[in-house]
Amino acid sequence: MYRFYVVLFLFLCYPVLNAQSKKSPFQALDVFELEWASDPQISPNGFQIVYKRNGFDIMKDNSRGNLWIINTNGSSHRKLTSREVNESQACWSPSGDRIAFVSTTDEGAELYMYWVTSGQIAKLSQLETSPGHLTWSPNGKQLAFTMFISEKPPVLIDMPAKPKDADWAKPARITDRLKHEADGRGYMEPGFTHIFTIPSEGGSARQITTDNYDHNSRLSYSPDGKTLYFSANRIEDWEYRFNNSEIYKVDINTKDITALTSQDGPDYAAVASPDGKLVAFLGYMDKVQAHQNTVLHLMNVDGSNRKIISKDLDESISNISWDEKGKGLYFTYDDKGNSKVAYITTSGNITKFADNLGGTTLGRPYASGSYSVSNDGTLVYTQTRPEYPADLAVIQNKKSPQRITHLNDDILNYRELGTTEEVWYNSSFDGRKIQGWIVKPPFYDATKSYPLLVENHGGPILNYGDRFTAEIQLYAAKGYVVFYPNPRGSTSYGEDFSNLLYNNYPGQDYDDVMDGVDYLIEKGIADDTKLFVTGGSAGGIMTAWIIGKNNRFKAAVVAKPVMNWISKTLVADNYFGYANSRYPGQPWENFETYWKFSPISLVGNVETPTMIMVGMNDLRTPPSEAKQLYHALKLRKIETVLVEIPDASHGIASKPSNLISKVAHTLAWFEKFRD
Repeated sequence: MYRFYVVLFLFLCYPVLNAQSKKSPFQALDVFELEWASDPQISPNGFQIVYKRNGFDIMKDNSRGNLWIINTNGSSHRKLTSREVNESQACWSPSGDRIAFVSTTDEGAELYMYWVTSGQIAKLSQLETSPGHLTWSPNGKQLAFTMFISEKPPVLIDMPAKPKDADWAKPARITDRLKHEADGRGYMEPGFTHIFTIPSEGGSARQITTDNYDHNSRLSYSPDGKTLYFSANRIEDWEYRFNNSEIYKVDINTKDITALTSQDGPDYAAVASPDGKLVAFLGYMDKVQAHQNTVLHLMNVDGSNRKIISKDLDESISNISWDEKGKGLYFTYDDKGNSKVAYITTSGNITKFADNLGGTTLGRPYASGSYSVSNDGTLVYTQTRPEYPADLAVIQNKKSPQRITHLNDDILNYRELGTTEEVWYNSSFDGRKIQGWIVKPPFYDATKSYPLLVENHGGPILNYGDRFTAEIQLYAAKGYVVFYPNPRGSTSYGEDFSNLLYNNYPGQDYDDVMDGVDYLIEKGIADDTKLFVTGGSAGGIMTAWIIGKNNRFKAAVVAKPVMNWISKTLVADNYFGYANSRYPGQPWENFETYWKFSPISLVGNVETPTMIMVGMNDLRTPPSEAKQLYHALKLRKIETVLVEIPDASHGIASKPSNLISKVAHTLAWFEKFRD
């Protein structure tokens, strides 16, 4: 155990230097130096881009972000305002003369306006809570937004009055809602999110919706500015049909609401066409399975003539926006672990514009990122490669993308990163092609033998890809070849591939991971005697499943796992969402199946030394899940340790120091068994 803590100390305090190079590998404290671009918004004329420039505060141990502005050619890069507060949701006026945005301080979040010519700033609002989904009216005279309005909680008793200055316990907290807590937020105050408008010159906000339904969605004005399109779940049984939402329109003057769709399933992200004749939106008819592709629909503004125009693309579509002439829409999708920006005509013809979208999730290489398009078709998006997090890239006149920011050159130009390589191999179960990536250590020497660290992704209906990842670079910097696969159930390989875990999870995704390990051993990249495995959330489930199925790994780190589907399903914040889409029926109706797929059912087989890690405030995979594995291994006298991260929710690494701690503990545990 002494060696474990020595390695942890060395990881945090001493860089690994190479005598043959002036560069050093990526280091723990480098995490605090990283910056990334997000939410780029291009001006209507295509000349300027305002975006959120994000970084970490080493003293406050959190992320922060300010708005910056840059010309499309990369010149005149500067901070938008002189305010040292968090800023977000930048939104150009239709004429391009103003930028509306949200500024957040300790006192709350408010709407602000920036005048492009003069550089003047003014606060527009005095709001109860933070505004979202900021949207300009076509004539530039109004802004629409959403905002949460609290309601009084239920009261069951009348307590007697307490004596003056008496120090009684806090009153009981009563809830009668299906969803009453959320990971990362904790207890959810009762209330609903509503739609508001406010004059763009400032003034009083006017509430447009009032019924007890949530209206927390993207907003879109009709071209005449009289109607707002939105999505919500305004059906009678909305709490229990939680996967449903419909497209609505509301008359801004009368506040009359009209439903435009009625299909069972999620319909959302409505956007009116420039001519006001059509509404585009995303969604699918719910077939109740593990995964369904989100498809792009068009319909008339009265809800008639609904049709799907993205049938030729076997991937989920997101982030839709009309082109200026209304002939088609831009959108994003993932394909084989890489995120794209594309364009689809109203008749369904698709053209890909950009690869390598993403880079806003720094810890692990998940899909992310955003884009925007000017009236003349100039496109800006957040671009990433394994060598850098999100920078801004611009495409003009359908030419190659030009990267116009280099936010991390000041640190990454002096680091030798591990090189990322794509691998493909065949599943031993059914011959399917499986994709993964390896990251080799800095200064890799093919004549040497390196330990293999398997990193399993979460979800499981998500994907890793060829994107920047601080955590995996830190693993590689310590001399590990890191393997991260996309086994069956991962997205970006078509709906059928993602749905292979339906009523079968964990299933042959285990074989897909182990087949990748065997492939790397066969190729001489990995040593069968030096195998290590980790993963978080669904990756924690897979790691626990792996060590229950075989004893090939020298050590494992199981982070924030589900160990018991019966207890997880009825305790987690999303407890109501598992029946039928994950396993048939509720746990008390199908006990045997829920138990069969629970990693705790295999714990009697585990011989692998195992660290278990969890955030103490995790509501998605509660600490009780991690403790089931830890207690079982202790009772079996298997070498184990429980690492509990204080004040952390499911996103253990949301604070940069916790990201460093998570990686450091993982490496320290592996180093204990590396020889």
